[in-house]
Amino acid sequence: MSTERHPASADHPATPGPQAEAATDPDPAEPGRSDEASDAGAETAVAQTPADDGPAAPDEAADARPAGPQDARPGTDAGAAEPQAGDSGEAASGGPAAEPPVSGRGGAGESPARTSTGDGPAAPDTAAPGTPEAEGDRHGATANAADAPGGSEAEDGTTPGTAKPEDGTTPGGSEAADGTPGGSEAADGAAPGTAGAEDGTAPGGSEAADGTPGDSETENGTTPGGSEAADGTPGGSEAADGTAPGTAGAEGATGSDEAAQPALSEAEAELAAQKIERERIARRKAERQGPVDAGAKLSGKAADLLAAVRAVESGEKPSPVYFDEAPTSPRKPATAPAAPPAPARPAPAAPSAAGIEDVRAVLARGGAPEALAGPAATALGEGAAEQLAHDPWRLLAVAGVRPTQADGFARALLGAEAGPGDERRATALVGWLLEQAALKGHTALDAPTLESALTQYGVPDPAESLEQAIGEGAVLVFHEPLGPPVAEGEEQPVRVLVGLEGYALAEESLADGLARLANTFNDPADWEKAASGAGPGADLVRAVSGHGLVTHTGGEAARAEPLALLTAARDLGLRVCLAAHAHAPAPGAVTVAGLLSGTQGPGRDADGQFAVDLLVVLDAPQLDVETAAALVESVPDGARLVLSGDPGVLGSAGPGRVFGDVLAARACPQLVSRTPDPGPIGELVSGIGIGELNQVDAPGKEVVIVPVRDAGEAVHRTVQLVAESVPRAFGIPADSVQVITPGHGGSAGTRALNAALKERLNPGPGRFGGFDPGDRVVHVPSPGRAEPGRVVSADAQGLHLDAAGARIVVPKEQVDSQVRHGWAVTAHQAVGARWPAVVVVLPGDAAQALSRDWVYSAFGRAERHLSVVHGVDQALPRAVAEVLPKPRTTRLTGLLRALVAAAQDQPE
Repeated sequence: MSTERHPASADHPATPGPQAEAATDPDPAEPGRSDEASDAGAETAVAQTPADDGPAAPDEAADARPAGPQDARPGTDAGAAEPQAGDSGEAASGGPAAEPPVSGRGGAGESPARTSTGDGPAAPDTAAPGTPEAEGDRHGATANAADAPGGSEAEDGTTPGTAKPEDGTTPGGSEAADGTPGGSEAADGAAPGTAGAEDGTAPGGSEAADGTPGDSETENGTTPGGSEAADGTPGGSEAADGTAPGTAGAEGATGSDEAAQPALSEAEAELAAQKIERERIARRKAERQGPVDAGAKLSGKAADLLAAVRAVESGEKPSPVYFDEAPTSPRKPATAPAAPPAPARPAPAAPSAAGIEDVRAVLARGGAPEALAGPAATALGEGAAEQLAHDPWRLLAVAGVRPTQADGFARALLGAEAGPGDERRATALVGWLLEQAALKGHTALDAPTLESALTQYGVPDPAESLEQAIGEGAVLVFHEPLGPPVAEGEEQPVRVLVGLEGYALAEESLADGLARLANTFNDPADWEKAASGAGPGADLVRAVSGHGLVTHTGGEAARAEPLALLTAARDLGLRVCLAAHAHAPAPGAVTVAGLLSGTQGPGRDADGQFAVDLLVVLDAPQLDVETAAALVESVPDGARLVLSGDPGVLGSAGPGRVFGDVLAARACPQLVSRTPDPGPIGELVSGIGIGELNQVDAPGKEVVIVPVRDAGEAVHRTVQLVAESVPRAFGIPADSVQVITPGHGGSAGTRALNAALKERLNPGPGRFGGFDPGDRVVHVPSPGRAEPGRVVSADAQGLHLDAAGARIVVPKEQVDSQVRHGWAVTAHQAVGARWPAVVVVLPGDAAQALSRDWVYSAFGRAERHLSVVHGVDQALPRAVAEVLPKPRTTRLTGLLRALVAAAQDQPE
């Protein structure tokens, strides 16, 4: 094959083809390129490996060859005006930049396994609780809310408790990236006020390499305490820009200003509604007398443990042998309407100035940073100072504080009394480990996993300590039967799970609500006639006609089927509503957050429930357990609920795997769409979904590969593509081109890319807190939500944004934590939306952040054109073939199966 190269542009792209050879001459047509462009941002050294496994971009004569990202040979340059093949070089690979699996509670972040549909409860994530993964660069104690869609995007594979507590790392040792569950944590930092702190960093302080916390996008989204983790989470939020607890940007420090506002924002209304829903769930739990469903139909020795479980629920201390016990009979599925949710009310007022001062005094005595006073007072509530003085380890309730820091604080206050075996310490560690697990998507953990993690933190008797925490009511214990029911008199094997009350109540409420809808729907009108005119949605219409709960799976093209269902139902005179995760896919559609907060949608009836006969929820894999519980409880009896989504995309930023658990439980009809995604992009993404990175024919340059040698070149080529090549070749304006990259930090993360893109597309001094009118931004008003917008202006009220025609005012004290430039985003922030053109940037140091679901999600955001700035060499096909989503430990599948079995046992 000829080695003569032509510039690779959108007109003549570097589409990978069989055995194309790399050019040997640098591309002469690169006006404006400097050495800085090649070397910029090279913060992490990456190993250079010869790109000898994949063909380079072919010349123009080879344009018709099939395109497949795995075939591009890194080292081929893209020209200044267009992506070009020309430079020879080697692919940069190697620098670790794991992107966590999603957003945390309190983001990000994209680490739990997202939409597994296998039967039975998922195995726990192999990463240690509280060990978020690095997505790009490492971050500090709290991540920035704007960084997460709600979660980290990749998880490490270490088992809980592998890290040594002496170095301050959490078990597992790695940090979450991308705002996914996995939450963001400071890389050890000094214990508050202790002489042994290595760097003297205060808890909550930023220890990221670039000096700003929030570089990772946790799958779950936010870290405990309200900061959002990036991209993602569990807990459902993403940290925005790394404001440390207690600093000017922290939510806890701004609570007074927010409370003084006369009107509630959508985010405040949503959070208030969620709080009310949790309180209502707790009331229902207290009124419920039956045992936990997951222990249904147990006998023999397993059944003997029921007394101990009930003792825990009543506040008594259980028997020391609780590990051998299990509950007995299941509850019956709910058939009565759920109690109406109370109207939204303002969030609780911030702690008083006097209360904060009292906490500050206690912190000062223990040598902890006084900046933690506000967050600590908010997290602990009334009597926070007294709580800390009596139990210094309660400081772990503050987002970003790590066990080594809490230990130093306790030693300063208690002296020799503060030993590793202190019951107060063990109880606080159990709760903290479960919160960290929630950041990675888990709603519970196996008891042995928790014991192992406690051992790594120096707890002398982990089993006894775990029993103590259960006896005190700090956590709950559950027993799930393993395998099919056994004959009477035989012992049923059980799995012992431990979880926090809030997630346990949410999962049980969600299971009851789904069972209620499945058993209380009304018989349809003339659905068969409606189905005959529904085209591609006919099968879905027929499924919904006879069932109150239906799941629907498919790719982007399959979204036409739920839309056809809505049209058919509307023609039958039914009240319908279409809700999506964060981006309305059709006129009249609403977001889930807007529907729950009451700012969008049909509103609620006199009973406080949605005034609908049919609710269709798109992007169902993005539902975390608390959001799903609030949503389902608001659907009235007799209404139908359709959960629709693509199981291959990244999972929810918050804890739980609602869609995957419902599919695994087989508790309702499951309709699998047969509508394929069209064109070369659809063919490419479909192959990725089954673990194959195939070559595809792209005669219209729908897929273009731009090999690069390092992160600096990746940034340079990305700016060229967005500003020049794609607009000229396809007529797509730069504002309609979205850049997606694995993490926020690093030399080719969202920060670096957004800085370069702003300089090219909307240069300015950043006079409004780093923003200028016309800047493209992402607004993260609450955990797990990332809304695109544009800066309009700023005044004393705050930063004014235009989000799809809606005016939003972000208070100035919240701008740092809720707003980030949006030319480049993470995959978790992009899930649920599509753009005419997408540029996916894969620098060499992002190799370890890649997984099949990340690549599937990122590539699938493109409608007409996909450019891949490719610097990871063979790590890309390897990730697609081998790196699967990490499983999440949840209880919903078992609860649903027990309810289904109980319903089947009921007499007709």
